[in-house]
Amino acid sequence: MNPYLGLVSSLRAAWLTGKTRTAEHRISQLEALGRFLDDKKQPILDAMASDMRKPRLEAELSEVMLVKNEVNYALNNLCSWMKDEFVVKNLVTQLDTAFIRKEPHGVVLIIGPWNYPLHLILVPLVGAIAAGNCVIIKPSEISSSTEKLVAEVLPSYLDKDCFAVVTGGPTETTQLLENKFDYIFFTGNPQVGKIVMAAAATHLTPLTLELGGKNPCYVADESDMQNVANRLVWGRCFNAGQTCVAPDYVLCSAETQEKLLPALRHAITQFFGPDPRESPDFARIISDKQFQRIRALLGSGRVAIGGQTDEKERYIAPTVLVDVQPSEPAMQEEIFGPVLPIVTVPNVDEAIAFINSRERPLVVYVFAADSKLVHRVLERTSSGGFGANDPIMHMTLLSLPFGGIGNSGLGSYHGKFSFDTFSHHRACLLRSMGLETMNSLRYPPYSERKMGLLSSASEIKRKGTCALL
Repeated sequence: MNPYLGLVSSLRAAWLTGKTRTAEHRISQLEALGRFLDDKKQPILDAMASDMRKPRLEAELSEVMLVKNEVNYALNNLCSWMKDEFVVKNLVTQLDTAFIRKEPHGVVLIIGPWNYPLHLILVPLVGAIAAGNCVIIKPSEISSSTEKLVAEVLPSYLDKDCFAVVTGGPTETTQLLENKFDYIFFTGNPQVGKIVMAAAATHLTPLTLELGGKNPCYVADESDMQNVANRLVWGRCFNAGQTCVAPDYVLCSAETQEKLLPALRHAITQFFGPDPRESPDFARIISDKQFQRIRALLGSGRVAIGGQTDEKERYIAPTVLVDVQPSEPAMQEEIFGPVLPIVTVPNVDEAIAFINSRERPLVVYVFAADSKLVHRVLERTSSGGFGANDPIMHMTLLSLPFGGIGNSGLGSYHGKFSFDTFSHHRACLLRSMGLETMNSLRYPPYSERKMGLLSSASEIKRKGTCALL
């Protein structure tokens, strides 16, 4: 018998009581999650430091503050999100009531990764709670200190009948996925995403996949190179590059590369000093396996900046690679480390063609002073998100959906998009038992007269052309 069958069944029994559907229960659990973030802030920071020596500012910003923002945003808007959404009606249904009801899916599973081990389970959890679901959380075993904190402390804040934490590795995750869930939310890489999707298909379970990918960054010739370099180094080296929305490689002309390299070198020194290994503001790679993988990528092209490594510390210096060929290893997989390859292209059209020849990424970045060039890249490429003149910052806006497309993911979340992701939008029409004379138009025997009257009552006519501002 599956070891998690009893747990899933108990959560389903709790969900069927209807307790998670009330606004009061949702609010109480969101408030409890907020208290967890406040009460355990220091243990959270300590766990992040233990797992990957994540700098305090980076951990506090990404793992505490951004999650707390999601909690408060949901609390501020929950009542309006939960309301039935009344919709436009045709002539036949004018005297009836038509609306969309936002209902919880039921029992959902959230599987998190190791790179932002708290943020990437708690932000989906906010949406799942707000939508009224029961939830099983599966944190990553690779970020072991954070996993231990979540497993031992978080359940004491939440309703144990409705929320549970499961620990372990691939075996436990595989066993969990054998159970029938009503929704699955997975953050990880495309290879594991395919396994999760196949498991979900067994039960026809809907899901969201947040999968990442190689995010291109085109730098136009006329850009302010030091500003570009500052933002690129920050985006690439935040959390030692272990960020799904980090710029993964740069596309630019050979002339721009020559101007960009000294600016990148200057930014690295300004941020982390002459030896980044000594900086308290530079994180470490999560595991020996990841360290070995990233170090092997340094053989692509030529190291122009950095390249130093320390296996014992799992340290890889901020590194820039040049003369990188598209076929080399650094261009075949998401780097997920502080390494930035530069691929030279003659112009923006070649950059667009290069981007479009590959899997669609989680985000496309472009640095350019010319707004027409920015919009050209936006209109001619496809990605989960798009950022002009700055990396990562788009994901801090709760008014924007965050998610991938194609190989980089399926579905989106953040803010109300999280609530919608974890809600079933139920179409409802409440009709009167009267007015049977009007209803009789649709009953046999049919006639041309009935067809004409039905068309007049229900047909939607074209009003005009569409104008894009």
